[in-house]
This record gives sequence, structure tokens and C-alpha cells, in this order.
Amino acid sequence: MTQRMNAFEKGHQAMKALYGIGMYLDKSSIEQSLLNLIYFRVSQINGCAYCLDMHSKDLRAKGENEQRLYVLNAWREAPLYSERECAALAWAEAVTKISNGNVEDEVYAQARTQFSEEELVDLTLAVITINSYNRINIAFRTTAGSYQPGQHAVK
Repeated sequence: MTQRMNAFEKGHQAMKALYGIGMYLDKSSIEQSLLNLIYFRVSQINGCAYCLDMHSKDLRAKGENEQRLYVLNAWREAPLYSERECAALAWAEAVTKISNGNVEDEVYAQARTQFSEEELVDLTLAVITINSYNRINIAFRTTAGSYQPGQHAVK
């Protein structure tokens, strides 16, 4: 497939809103490693090749264990993730896959055992944001493969 355009490199004003959310999340109390794991998992669900390329490289550059990346699609069956990570992954999947009009009470209860109210709002914002990036990259066919770790880091 041929890339249609790169909404991020063209300086489109609308993209500044997403960048602002990213800057906020970079200062969030949620660990960056967890946020990046969520970004990777949501990108798997949505099939966003560009974001999978980017977040896998960023995660590995920050020392993430490759085995955890290989198995992430089956995180429920793997003993590689902490209770906090599992709660975040369940929340991220539920928010991404909202199709029945809600997030199940059990998923919310699990998330609340691991996250404060503020952290859960921030986690939800992170999920919404990566879903937005995924949809933009998929719609415009942003080409995967050339990303360098830290390339889009907030400065």
C-alpha cells in the first residue's frame, strides 16, 4: 500500500491537540514503561503497523524484555506481567473494544485495585490517544519501518 500522506510531518494544526495530550501523559504518575506497553497492545488490537514498529522499538530501547513483547497478545495466559500491568491491559482492551456500550464492572473493579481515580483517568486518556494515533496512521497508510527509537519524544 502506498502512503497517502503523513499528517504528523506536515505540521497540521489539529495534530497539536494530540501532541499536548502526549506531553501531559509524559508527566503523568503512570510509569512510562506501562504507558508504552499499553500503546503497543492497543496498536496490536487495531493493526497499526506504524505504531507497532514505533512502540516496539521504544520499548526495547528502554530495556523491555523481548519475550514480553512476543507474548503480549496472550498476556492473560502468560505469567510475565504484574497485577498492575494486567489491570491496565484489561482496561485498555475494554476501552478500545467498546462495542456493547460499556466497560464491564469486573474490569473497572480490577483497574481500581491498581490505579487511583486520577491514574485511571490518565490511563483512559492514554488509551483514547493511542486509538486516535492508530486511526490516523491507518487512514493515511503511514509507512512502518523507518522509525528510530525516541524519534517522537517530547522535548
